[in-house]
Amino acid sequence: MDDRTREYLRGRFGDYYRVSSPSMPPQANEREWGHIPWTPGSGTTMVRHRSLFDLGNPDAFFAETAPRHAYFSAARYDTPGASTMSKKGWRSADLVFDLDADHLPSVDPDSASYAEMLAACKDALVRLVRFLEEDFAFEDLEIVFSGGRGYHVHVRDPDVLELASDARREIVDYVRAIDLDVDGLIHTVQERGTNKRVLRTEGGWGKRVHEALVRYAEELRELDDEAATDRLQDLEGIGEGRAETILGAFRRNPEAIREGNLEAGGPGARRLVEALCERVTDETIAPVDEPVTTDTHRLIRLPGTLHGGTGLEVRRIDREDLAAFDPLVDAVPDRFTGRSIAIECSERTTIELCGDSFILEPGETTVPEYVGVFAMARGRARKAPER
Repeated sequence: MDDRTREYLRGRFGDYYRVSSPSMPPQANEREWGHIPWTPGSGTTMVRHRSLFDLGNPDAFFAETAPRHAYFSAARYDTPGASTMSKKGWRSADLVFDLDADHLPSVDPDSASYAEMLAACKDALVRLVRFLEEDFAFEDLEIVFSGGRGYHVHVRDPDVLELASDARREIVDYVRAIDLDVDGLIHTVQERGTNKRVLRTEGGWGKRVHEALVRYAEELRELDDEAATDRLQDLEGIGEGRAETILGAFRRNPEAIREGNLEAGGPGARRLVEALCERVTDETIAPVDEPVTTDTHRLIRLPGTLHGGTGLEVRRIDREDLAAFDPLVDAVPDRFTGRSIAIECSERTTIELCGDSFILEPGETTVPEYVGVFAMARGRARKAPER
């Protein structure tokens, strides 16, 4: 980034902070603070190990410093401004989840557009929030658009704040279905003196697999025998004989399948459950970034600040607004709307913001400021000289 572009962005970030106050986390004075300034050259410098006392008045600090990126710690400390982690005196930490579009198995960063990546990441976010609310019954959740490629979720229920890294890793393994025990989804019950295997339908992965089994059985019953048998054989480990047995059971006793009774599905039902479990986990997991959740000292982006790589706002999202939230509209700072600027592009690029698509050709062009800020922050353009 050249000097003119860097100074322009730093100045406009300062203008943003003069009218916008970052959102302080709970117990802000017990957290470590850090930021990355607009340093010359291609490298970055992290300024950290600061307490809120060191920052002074937060609004004045941000207006005067206009950081490129700003962070606070998930952890709470006795002495957050201490120069080493061992001297800080760890007390507790938010349970933080990070979803990054670059790390989603369904996204190819080399071919997907920024808008497509963010849409896929929001889908993963919805799945993650569902896990946290339905499977863990967490109530104190803060959902945040990172301003870049993804989302953060902060869990602040009292029961999780003092969890060690290993316990946090177990939660990650659950939402990512790592080493999911299919046998653990099945339990044995006695009925009239005999044992029968039944899917756990009361919640969690057992409920998800059971719902998939019921849907699958209903779909098979709508097909003729040949088509249904062929479809069953598309699942790994199910041959023609086993498929015919399962299909016959589904047709004879649909009510038992709805109850999760695997005995009603015949000897092939166990293998069918395994195959459906693989399908359900592939479609349902929330691929969170494990190191972020297990790091009890993590620095995370501060809501209400700007992301220096996009110029977008790190935006807190109310739970009831999540479905309608569009980061390419709702995270565009109002401070950068209403005026145009001249930028220079070295190559053709397309930018989608505020519901419009902008095609920027090589050379100098005039664009809405929010488009120019985005292009410059992303390294796709530089500020044109003032005429």
